[in-house]
Amino acid sequence: MVHVPKLTRADAVAALRNPLAFIAERWTPEPRTVRRAALAALVMSVIIVITGGAVRLTGSGLGCPTWPTCTDDSLTTTEAMGFHGVIEFGNRMLTYVLCAAVGWAIIAARSEKPWRRSLTRLGWAQFWVVMGNAVLGGIVVLVGLNPYTVAAHFLLSSALIAVATLTWQRAREGDGAPRPLVGKAVQQLVWFLVAASVLLIAVGTVVTGAGPHAGDSSEVDRIHIDWETVSKLHAVLAWIVVTLTFALWFVLKAVDAPKGPLDRTRELFLILLGQGVIGYVQYFTHLPELLVGLHMFGSCLVWIGVLRVLLSLRERPALEVPLPDQAYAATSSSIAGPR
Repeated sequence: MVHVPKLTRADAVAALRNPLAFIAERWTPEPRTVRRAALAALVMSVIIVITGGAVRLTGSGLGCPTWPTCTDDSLTTTEAMGFHGVIEFGNRMLTYVLCAAVGWAIIAARSEKPWRRSLTRLGWAQFWVVMGNAVLGGIVVLVGLNPYTVAAHFLLSSALIAVATLTWQRAREGDGAPRPLVGKAVQQLVWFLVAASVLLIAVGTVVTGAGPHAGDSSEVDRIHIDWETVSKLHAVLAWIVVTLTFALWFVLKAVDAPKGPLDRTRELFLILLGQGVIGYVQYFTHLPELLVGLHMFGSCLVWIGVLRVLLSLRERPALEVPLPDQAYAATSSSIAGPR
């Protein structure tokens, strides 16, 4: 027979006041569990971008014409909404799956021993970005898919991916003070790469806002600019990112950098090549929906790759936590003082 500890009234009150601390007292996850939880949150943050793209590319942006309910009379989609209602409502439901993944990451980080407050705070940062983006997604529907709000919706999703990537990285390393692995010149080059990547993503949202995929079959306002011209600017920025990545790899080889930054830079270069091929093919084939969706997925991978290059430039060793006997000896020595 398995003995189940009796929950006292004090325990119940403590659980209500701080449920995370209550769980942490009774569960200690393995480090790999914390890492998997952080990775699950990152994967879901990418999936929600892909499904959001599917909503736009299938013309289902107004499949549920209002928010937070699907229609004025129904919380969920109805038969009258058809295929588009299913797509839009399904994307909304995936937000709850994303919240569950982020919640698991928060609980795992809070329950890890020793408790790493920085990791828990990163989990909460993801949660609040998800909440803010959910509200922004509702505003997108209420304003009839205004292209500027759609662009802001994607940029906030990119911010979520950034925080999730940082959380995953921090879950795989220690919590000590960061130590640089390369010189300042290399670090500055990588920051130029990050800045160029941010511009690339931002201009990509303008291409989306001016392009033919408005997100709904009805008349939807677009950004009044020639999308082909903006696409060419987007391609120029993409080549700048590729060039910076290629130059970074040669610099890292020249300074005999550690394996981590070299591997991350090579991975990013390969991702950029694949993304570039998809980008040019979709441009010359007049933006077929499938290739546009793949390009959105590729943009997520590029952003994650850039962030991993940045995070690989330093290492965080594990904090040295003294054993109980060592801590007692140190305390006794400090009390006794010099002889």
